[in-house]
Amino acid sequence: MSTPNILVLAETHDNTPADITLELLGGARQLAAATGGQVVAIVLGQAGSAAAEKMVGADRVVVIEDATLDAYSPGPYLAVLEHILTLESPRAVLIGSTTVGLDVGPALGAKLDAPVVGNCLRIEKQDDMLSVTSSLCGGKILADVEVRRGPAILMVLPGSFHATDQPATPEVDRRASPVPLEPGRITFDQMILPEAGDVDITAQDILVGVGRGIQQEDNMEVAEELAEALGGALCASRPIVDQGWLPTTRQVGKSGMTVKPKLYLALGISGAPEHLEGMKGTGLVIAVNTDPNAPIFDVAQYGTELDLLDLAPELTEAIKTRRVAT
Repeated sequence: MSTPNILVLAETHDNTPADITLELLGGARQLAAATGGQVVAIVLGQAGSAAAEKMVGADRVVVIEDATLDAYSPGPYLAVLEHILTLESPRAVLIGSTTVGLDVGPALGAKLDAPVVGNCLRIEKQDDMLSVTSSLCGGKILADVEVRRGPAILMVLPGSFHATDQPATPEVDRRASPVPLEPGRITFDQMILPEAGDVDITAQDILVGVGRGIQQEDNMEVAEELAEALGGALCASRPIVDQGWLPTTRQVGKSGMTVKPKLYLALGISGAPEHLEGMKGTGLVIAVNTDPNAPIFDVAQYGTELDLLDLAPELTEAIKTRRVAT
């Protein structure tokens, strides 16, 4: 018999919870309010111990302080998680769709004979079951899944939930590993970080995105000037990056970056599911596209069918004039 608690497998970087972890805690907080349980974050390894008190949204954080767990290795991770989940017996475990999560989630489900749902976008409690929406085929298909038994292993796509803004005051429980640990057959060697881009679009409050509607590389300057006037940064859909007009660090979408700006101005972007998946956490979307049937209008709060090459220069000038006047 499972408890109403919701567990989160936490990932940390440089003594700080990863963005996906804070999102999962936000989602777990909503779900726990419906189940009547607590939110419990699981941190594996001494390296993540310092991040425990920053787990916003958690009621309790269980830290397993063992050097064998400092770097991800499936064998030790699975051994500890299997023990914790058996002991805690939660209603659900939220795991990020990350390199770690995609590896450990299905294997954990197999060990526990537990239901596993991948690519989760929405999780709600309905009567005695969990109703989960899963994204399939790059977002082209949304499947509604009913999960009637726990612990449900739910692998959540980045951007599906928002972090809570409440103070971080979790109860921290630091323990030694509950099971003997030995290095697994797959071990961590080194972390190779990608080269940093000229602009981190994931940290921008304002983004101007460009798609095929920009037509040619010479027109990129029009969008760049608008982004500069707005105090934001320029990003793009995959076709623009494939053309080499912007680096891959500026690509938004499933195969690019996941962004959550307060404002996303989409210029000539049709709104393919892969692109929408990377910007679904945006606060306000304004679409500019001459095609009235473009899918981008389905997610935009405001939109126009004007030609971006006519609108962008006028908008840039209007913003500059307003700033001078104030």
